[in-house]
Amino acid sequence: MKEANFGPDPTVLLDVVRMQMPYGKYKGVLLCNLPDFYLEWYFRKGFPPGKLGMLLHTIYEIKMNGLMHLLEPIKKMK
Repeated sequence: MKEANFGPDPTVLLDVVRMQMPYGKYKGVLLCNLPDFYLEWYFRKGFPPGKLGMLLHTIYEIKMNGLMHLLEPIKKMK
């Protein structure tokens, strides 16, 4: 029987750096480059369901906790 993996998904940070916002005012902007006030608005309003919402919440937490430096090596891999 295969053991379940409950650890962090290593592709999440890659997606945050590579995925573009699919709609709205910031359509085409990489999620990691979305302005703080926009992410704060989503935090108050509620993130969309699914993967996009999870990724927006992830970048929100990264930015609000001063951890953007963690994405620099990933950005250089592109």
